[in-house]
Amino acid sequence: MSGTERIGIIDIGSNSIRLVIFEYNAQGSYRVIDEAKESARLSEHVSEDGEFSSEIIKLVSTTLLHFRMLCEAAGTSKIRAIATAAIRNAKHSEHIIDELQKNTKLDIEILSGEQEAYLGFLGMINTIDIQDGYLIDIGGGSTELTLFLNRKIAYSFSFPFGSVQLTKRFGQDGMITEEKQKSIQRMIEQASHKFEWIRQYPGLPMVGLGGTVRSLCNVDRKNKHYSLPMAHNYHMEAAAIDQILARIQSTPLDQRKTIEGLSKDRCDIIVPGVIILQTLFRCCGASHYVISGSGIRDGLYYTEWIKPQLSSTEVLSNSVLNLLHQHPIVPVPHVNQVNRFTLQLFDDLQQQHGQPVRNRQLIDAASMLYRIGISIMFYNYHKHTFYLIANSRLNGLTHREIILCAMIASYKNKKKARLLLNQYPDIMFKEDLSLVCKLGTLLQLAIALDRSETQPIELLKARITHKELQLTAQASRSVMIEERQVTQVAEEFNKEWKLRPNLTFP
Repeated sequence: MSGTERIGIIDIGSNSIRLVIFEYNAQGSYRVIDEAKESARLSEHVSEDGEFSSEIIKLVSTTLLHFRMLCEAAGTSKIRAIATAAIRNAKHSEHIIDELQKNTKLDIEILSGEQEAYLGFLGMINTIDIQDGYLIDIGGGSTELTLFLNRKIAYSFSFPFGSVQLTKRFGQDGMITEEKQKSIQRMIEQASHKFEWIRQYPGLPMVGLGGTVRSLCNVDRKNKHYSLPMAHNYHMEAAAIDQILARIQSTPLDQRKTIEGLSKDRCDIIVPGVIILQTLFRCCGASHYVISGSGIRDGLYYTEWIKPQLSSTEVLSNSVLNLLHQHPIVPVPHVNQVNRFTLQLFDDLQQQHGQPVRNRQLIDAASMLYRIGISIMFYNYHKHTFYLIANSRLNGLTHREIILCAMIASYKNKKKARLLLNQYPDIMFKEDLSLVCKLGTLLQLAIALDRSETQPIELLKARITHKELQLTAQASRSVMIEERQVTQVAEEFNKEWKLRPNLTFP
């Protein structure tokens, strides 16, 4: 493969029809370059005997044709189209697919509940560093619940109820009475009692996919004035979900659109979705909620392009390389050298600083990404680096760790670090300033050791002697540039480490 390729993923869901276009390059990096969504409410349009009207088939066909044209305009080499619960459970589903394919010239695959759960799991597990938990995907016509242990699916089941379907059955006016809420809860509890695994692993987090959990996350972030504009890997407590549900239920349907963060096309179906979420959360005895911004469409993409790495355990390192390769102007041999020196210095200073292993992962990522800001402009590239890391969703890190990584990678001095830290008072801790300064100055020293960006130093040894960090280097050519740069960063390093770097040669 040379250059880039693009692939379109179309998800015909029970509540909405969505398109995502991914771009993939020869270095293995990928990104989303376009998205589109149409609210379809397919589950609403299924008759009592499970039939789809010709009108709804025509409506879906029109949307799919529009999405196909978007894919063609973007130059996609392939389009994968899938259909989930609404069509899967409809009477004469094969006939519906035949009609849609005839109208749109698209190949459309009906996913089983098991396939739907698997693809959702793939999308999540490749983007969140989590070992064990429950995964819930609340759609319009079904709800997939999965137990994963050691990053692998242990059990999963697709329940035949979703937010649109329950709204149609229990509250077509968008309002759910207390009596109807209890009926929904009893129905879900009875359905879950058939599966022992649902109650066998209490205390695990519940990871949520789909529009219901995204809406709850958005409302919670708006309520808290959350300082990082990111939903993926956002954590919520059960009490927060309870409070949001109570607020929505007490708000008349025509006024719900004024609730900040709540999607306007979800106002009338959100309550049944939250009841499903809460009830299964309690049945599982889960500890808290984790929001995943990656799901079935991402999982389908991984099956197309990342086949050898499905369910990779290297979530963070894969994400770092993915982001790095989106900025080809960055000199890779240089950042590899900086990364090597950074990790060596971190390990050699371990007895001095006693940093936890997790901080090694942070500075590992920061040292690989510190130059990406140059792809915007050389001047003030450290500021661009901070923005790109803080807003690029580094998978495998918590929100606090993303900010830490961005601050370490863009570190200039303590004063500027403090100003950045103060922008995230709800996420960061006061003691994080000391951590950023320590790791930031360590990275600056590693950068100094390849200031020429020509990798003249072939071997480096570091040892602590009294109040000095003695750096003994073997070089293949002149290192005058590196010697001068080490001298320039020595004072700032000494302030944080109480050690003065001294570069010598045998």
